[in-house]
Amino acid sequence: MHLAELLGLSVEEVKVSQEVSLARGRVDALIEARGFRFLVEFKGSGSSGSVAGALEQLQRFAGEADKRAIPLVVVPYMGEAGKRLCEERGTAWLDLSGNARIEKNGLHVRVEGRPNRFKRPGRPQSAFAPKSSRIARWLLMHPGQAFTQRELSLATGIAEGFTSKIVAKLEAEELLVRDEHGRVAVRDPAVMLEAWREDYDFDKHHIIRGHIAARSGDALVRELAGALSQAEVGYAATGLAGAWLLTRFAGFRLTTVYVEDLPRYGLLDKLGFREEPRGGNVWLALPKDEGVFHGVQEVDGVRCAHPVQVYVDLKGHPERADEAAEHLLGEHLKWGADG
Repeated sequence: MHLAELLGLSVEEVKVSQEVSLARGRVDALIEARGFRFLVEFKGSGSSGSVAGALEQLQRFAGEADKRAIPLVVVPYMGEAGKRLCEERGTAWLDLSGNARIEKNGLHVRVEGRPNRFKRPGRPQSAFAPKSSRIARWLLMHPGQAFTQRELSLATGIAEGFTSKIVAKLEAEELLVRDEHGRVAVRDPAVMLEAWREDYDFDKHHIIRGHIAARSGDALVRELAGALSQAEVGYAATGLAGAWLLTRFAGFRLTTVYVEDLPRYGLLDKLGFREEPRGGNVWLALPKDEGVFHGVQEVDGVRCAHPVQVYVDLKGHPERADEAAEHLLGEHLKWGADG
């Protein structure tokens, strides 16, 4: 037993009772070891949705009379987003790959860095793959609203059959709920956003990195926007530039712009653009899927990607990208009742 190993005990010193009914509900298991009681919720996946579901179930036992009781989430392998969720809730976790973080009631166990023992060969198709993510993006753009699968298909331009498969994946990860009419909505927008961000890889887009002389990031994004508009090239600012347009938080050097078509070199020459794989201040990104343009809005005369897209894109950016992401969350992605 993994918990016994972490506590330096023999299996005989650990008592396990499965599916135990308590005053406030039922837990998957009650484990007693070295004077501690662990209220355990097992999940078959360490995805954000599954972990959030376990935390929601364990929250019912907050304030149990027995102060020794330690809520514990157990999964095959805990991802970074799941770790953050547990840390935010102050809940212990353990995975069957040998990692754990249990810091409560005088017990301090922290083991990280062990590889995923349950990783299957090949990369499974994700609900957040470039085209598939149109569904998550649309739902996050409309939190609190429920949609039929046909409505999602029409809104995102994805065939109904493929939409059904993506919805099924999101349901399996406990990221969606259904109403009495069978329509689906996001269970917890913040959890879905983090699940998408954890899976996201900005480098999947075709990116041309280069440099354009400019006095500031703000001046550069406006110069690019004007040139692209004049050349009738569809675009949307994202990353640090998008976060700046939306929040005015922190100056930036790197300007990232999605383009529907790569600009002709005549236009780039006119801008003084020179390719520079490292150390440049411009990323022109030809997206892997055109869904990145869904929800584009004009901000101070510049077309900007939707805040949810800007937020996930910041994961692949340097400078103060993490701070910019947190600020964007606070100003545009609070997930209030009005969306």
